[in-house]
This record gives sequence, C-alpha cells and structure tokens, in this order.
Amino acid sequence: IVCVCVCVCCRGGVLMAGIFPQDPALPIGSTLTATCSVSPDLGLHASSLFWSLNGRRLPSSFYSVLSPTALSVTLPGLPASRQRSGDNLVCHNHGGHVLAGSCLYIGMPPVKPVNLTCWSRNTKDLTCRWAPGGQGETFIKTKYTLKYKLRWYGRERECEEYSAAQPYSCYIPRDLALFTPYEIWVEATNQLGSATSDVITLDILDVVTTDPPSGVSVSRVGDLEDHLSVRWESPPALKDFLFQAKYQIRYRLEDISDWKVMDDVGNLTSCRLAGLRPGTVYFVQVRCNPVGIYGSRRAGIWSEWSHPTAASTPHSERVLSGSCDSKSGDSNSTLRRELKQFFGWVRNNAYGCGGMSIKLYDQWRVWMQKSHKTRNQVLQGDKS
Repeated sequence: IVCVCVCVCCRGGVLMAGIFPQDPALPIGSTLTATCSVSPDLGLHASSLFWSLNGRRLPSSFYSVLSPTALSVTLPGLPASRQRSGDNLVCHNHGGHVLAGSCLYIGMPPVKPVNLTCWSRNTKDLTCRWAPGGQGETFIKTKYTLKYKLRWYGRERECEEYSAAQPYSCYIPRDLALFTPYEIWVEATNQLGSATSDVITLDILDVVTTDPPSGVSVSRVGDLEDHLSVRWESPPALKDFLFQAKYQIRYRLEDISDWKVMDDVGNLTSCRLAGLRPGTVYFVQVRCNPVGIYGSRRAGIWSEWSHPTAASTPHSERVLSGSCDSKSGDSNSTLRRELKQFFGWVRNNAYGCGGMSIKLYDQWRVWMQKSHKTRNQVLQGDKS
C-alpha cells in the first residue's frame, strides 16, 4: 500500500475538498487533529462525512463537526507509520466516495550514524558502509548522504552510487587521490530532523583490499596420504604496486561446514597441508592482505575468500589383517611407538606452510607406507 497524498475532489479544476494539515510529519505518540473542509457547492453536510485511516473507518467518537462544511478528527497517541511512504488518512462522503486524502508521517528524527568504515579495492575506488544510530528504525523515509573531501583543500563532494542491496553503503568509483588524506562522514535527514556521523580521516593506501588470489590449485603430494599441496597467484591488479602480501588458507572436510584457518602462510604463494585424513575430499580457499602499499604502515584489509577448490587425499594402503600373528603384531606395535615418540616433533613442525623438516617428514611417511605395503604383502603371501 502506497500513500497517495492528493486531494481528489475537484470540479472544473477547482478544489472542492481538502484536508488540513496536509501530509504532516509528527513524532511517535503525538496527537493530531485534522480537518476535512468541503465546498458548499457539493451539497454535503459535515455530519454526513466520515474518516478512515489505512482503509479502516475511524469511530465517530473521534469526530467534531466544526461547521456545516468542516469535519475534524482527533487521533491521540499516534503509533509509528506502518510504511515509510506514510499512512493514509482519508475523508469520505456518506456513500464512501473519497473526497480528500493526506499522508501521515509518524516516526522519529534520525540518530547520528555510527560504525562508518571504508575500503578501497586495488586503490582504484572506495566503498563505505555505516549503521544507523540508535535502534536504527525511524519509521519514516530517511535519507543518508555520504560526503567526503580532501582534508586540507578541495570542495565537499557527495557519493552518488548507493546500493539497494546494501542500504547503508555507497560506492565512489573514480577520481580519488593517493597520498592525501580524506575526511568522510554521513548525514541522515528526514522530515523530523537531521544528524551527522563522526568524521573519519583516512588515506586510500591505508584501506586497500584486493581481489581474491587467482589460479588456486590443490593437488596431491605423490603418494602421501595425509598431504595436499596448495598453490595460487598474487592478485593481478596489484602487480605494479610495491607491497608485501600476506595470505591465509582455510580448509574443511567435504561433509563438515566448519573451516580450519591457517594464519602462518606469510607471503608465500604455495603451501603444504599436512596431517589430513587419507582418502578424504577437502575444500580449500585462499585470501590476501596487501600490507605496506607504497610504504603505508597500516595493516591492509583481507580480501574475500577465493572460490572453493576441491581435492582428495590418497586412500591409505594399510590393510587391516585378521591374522593372529602375534610376533608381527608386537614388532609393528613397538615400531609404531618408537616412531611416534621420535617423529612427534617432526609432525608438529611440518604442520602448516613452514619449510622446516618437511623433507624429512616426507621421507618418513613414504618409508612408513612402503613398510606397511611390504608387510601386508608378506602377510597375504603367508595366508596363501
């Protein structure tokens, strides 16, 4: 339902009926007295008229006949408007025909917007987002305007590209200066008042984020059953900038929604995931944080995660035997205990993307798998 704020009873272009006040804006809880006045030429007496609000007829106890051609209605304790376009207050003749209408805007003045943050994608643009202050709802149409200017010179400008999907955000696509701080703020206005956010000061180079890393690939590491290798490329849009990239990787099992994040990737563009489950599908994502663009001392802003890339670890070649060969079982058990104690630190240090002990760990895992494969072949030969 949209409130149509027009007077509809006319004759020969002459207004024959009207409501006063027309389209008022009032704070929640206000009392309103409105008057419907009709032309004597209509031949209607005020006592024959009635009022409706949002399509519902109002009780006659709210009415007062002011004159043969004027009927008022008093609405105490008005609640917030049901819709931002206003509530429909309508005056009718005795047959229900609409004589005149008025839109009621019942709400609150805006509160100072808060949590204003901005970021630049690849230094080419600027996107800012904020939150309405207070409870966030004014119940009437409120306009938010993002304004900005160079800190020491330049004229005040307004952002023009607002997002319908993100109501409290705006996008500045071009004509931004580098190495010069900007002052940015948000103004909120409606029919009941206005409010201005705190002013933030930022340099574009201090709030840079990037596109996600491209070319993400995940592959097996030979026959190692608990490893996957991840490789990616730096964001191409920043290839001409002097900066030190940081990367994060996260991965999860195919049937589990929780991600495990690795923070120690550094500025490498490859990583080894260790300690994984054999024969299992993993989804992997990578994101980038550009640090120190053109010498900026601020931490960059993390990019979005790359699209998930899937790969599976090799199936384990270990065969669970039903043999009662206690001698073989005892030696295997002892070997396991010794290796677990001796190489426990290797697994801990090889986990992640650090290069320390990776080669030794790989050699040990390959040897273990070959040992198990040979032992299983011997056991199967004994059975036959």
